[in-house]
Amino acid sequence: MRNIVLFGPPGAGKGTQSQKLIDKYGFVHLSTGDLLRAEIAAGTKLGLEAKELMDKGILVPDEVVIGMINNKIKANPDAKGFIFDGFPRTVAQAAALDKMIADNQMKINGMIALVVDEEELTKRLLIRGQTSGRVDDQNEALIRNRVQEYNNKTAPVADFYNQQSKYHAINGIGEIEDIFSQISNLIDTF
Repeated sequence: MRNIVLFGPPGAGKGTQSQKLIDKYGFVHLSTGDLLRAEIAAGTKLGLEAKELMDKGILVPDEVVIGMINNKIKANPDAKGFIFDGFPRTVAQAAALDKMIADNQMKINGMIALVVDEEELTKRLLIRGQTSGRVDDQNEALIRNRVQEYNNKTAPVADFYNQQSKYHAINGIGEIEDIFSQISNLIDTF
């Protein structure tokens, strides 16, 4: 079993690359964004609370996200591996993920970071906002707030994995297939 943290700011291409990795390796995709959007669509209390925060570009509290991820892991005991997309977002979440993974007799094999500059991210997200209808991708100020939130709170997670020799950076700008090939070659070494 291989478990991968796919890392990068909003708009870096994590969703696109995750789908390609699922198709190739049969991984289970754990996207906190997808899990949260499902809660919002279902109109649950958690979903309504999450929507209010997400609409402001604020991250959802750790305990909520960690609980959702743990439930998803337990619901897939025969998985070939997991892709953690959008999680962990903080060093505290990374430490909680390591503990949760160990409690499930698993480990994180590596973090693959898609590196994309802020201007490219903003451009990609505004385009996505036009096609997806996602409110958080239609406002440039909200997008820049999300990227700043990422830089302040999430980027230090790379150091957490680097200290474990599990951090690997990939240029997230270029042809989708070229980026996928680089990611696949890396995963094949895990």
